[in-house]
Amino acid sequence: MPDPEQPLLTLDIQCGATIPACPVDRRRVRRWAQRALQRDARLTIRFVGSREGRALNRTYRGRDYATNVLTFPYDEDSADIVICLPVVTREARSQGKRFDHHLAHLVIHGVLHAQGFDHEQEDEAARMEALEVALLRRLRIPDPYRDTDTRPG
Repeated sequence: MPDPEQPLLTLDIQCGATIPACPVDRRRVRRWAQRALQRDARLTIRFVGSREGRALNRTYRGRDYATNVLTFPYDEDSADIVICLPVVTREARSQGKRFDHHLAHLVIHGVLHAQGFDHEQEDEAARMEALEVALLRRLRIPDPYRDTDTRPG
């Protein structure tokens, strides 16, 4: 039975053409997304390869490279979140992080964007990062910003 205190999440998890299977158990992805919800939401999380990630980033952001996470909010309660697995894998390795920890961070980061959070201004970035760190701590995942100068997206 759903917790009446917890926002309702309708979640579709997809894998792009070059991704043979979900990179982690779908229940974990749902738990990570649910953790970041501030209000009810209808979300799609799509795991993609470099080619699809690059094409989306070029088309919608004007940047000709694959990035780790892109969020496409459509209205107050629905969004698509695209996560480029080769980028996530490469970043986790180069930053000395566990893949699943880095992936959890990017799911949470994408969901927060879908819920209206941003990091364009310094104060917004500090607020969003503090929330990410707190949410990850509850999942027993170390602070992703400690000893690193990398930011999602």
